[in-house]
Amino acid sequence: MRGKFITFEGPEGGGKTTQARRLIARLEKDGHPVLYAREPGGTPTGEAIRDILQYDKAGEPICRETEVLLFAASRAQLVRHVILPALEAGRQVVCDRFADSTTAYQGFGRGFPVEQMLTINEFAINGAHPDLTLLLDIDVGMGFERLTRRHRETASTWDRIEREERAFHEKVRQGYLELARRWPARFRIVNAGRDPDAVEQEIWDHVRRLLA
Repeated sequence: MRGKFITFEGPEGGGKTTQARRLIARLEKDGHPVLYAREPGGTPTGEAIRDILQYDKAGEPICRETEVLLFAASRAQLVRHVILPALEAGRQVVCDRFADSTTAYQGFGRGFPVEQMLTINEFAINGAHPDLTLLLDIDVGMGFERLTRRHRETASTWDRIEREERAFHEKVRQGYLELARRWPARFRIVNAGRDPDAVEQEIWDHVRRLLA
């Protein structure tokens, strides 16, 4: 039986990585074989692209068209080398960001034509549409309070996207909500501003219904 493809999306500071890991632990406890993936990255080529996109590895400004195509290239590798083989082997795939991120950030955030963005995504994902997308929605101000605290605690640096102006991130959040309205059968909006345990339980309820 083909596995289910579950993606985590949302603005910065919503706890996507934390909740993805919690979900994987629950799935494994229930006996499900699981694969974790992240975007951009997940393959040697994808990780090299991630260094360019997040950490300015190339050392030059990236125009929005290049940004879109680099995300798509990383995604194409991840889908064909990792995600589709795992799904066909019957594993549940949990992905920290996927194609909706590029639509939200580069489409709605940067102003790249959204319909064109969707066409590029379709080419890159080769039919690998998520069965469930968990949109961890959070107020942008609260999200950045969490980010600031995390960077302070871990002594880590802000990446290229995190350093964008607040107005950019507001557009991203509204873009995500628009995508959820466009595909209500796939998206589940989860209030990520709550206690992480409550968020985890709501996510688990959605996933259990998917797997039932």
